[in-house]
Amino acid sequence: MTPGSEPILITRGQGGEVEVTGSYDAFAADLLRRAGFLFQPALRGHWVRLPFDLGPTWENEHATWAADMLTAARYRVSLDPSLRAEPPRAVTAPTGSPAMTAQAPPGRRRR
Repeated sequence: MTPGSEPILITRGQGGEVEVTGSYDAFAADLLRRAGFLFQPALRGHWVRLPFDLGPTWENEHATWAADMLTAARYRVSLDPSLRAEPPRAVTAPTGSPAMTAQAPPGRRRR
């Protein structure tokens, strides 16, 4: 990456597709592929997008993952706020009776 270059933009297009625009190098392209983005030939280079019809939750998770990987690699990234995945919810302990400890089968006597 060269300092001062334009950021990599990850946005939702007019048709609902998640796409990438901006300048990126081979390493950034590899990170985008790892996050599930497809590279399709177009008239002016490549059209970089996520697969269609996998649902907004999946698209948001993969767009966020791509942005996080690119940011960790020190690329300037602009992620559309509507694509930011929800953070995982905290796991709460189940309510109810506590777990039982192992006991001897009913036909056996304790010594």
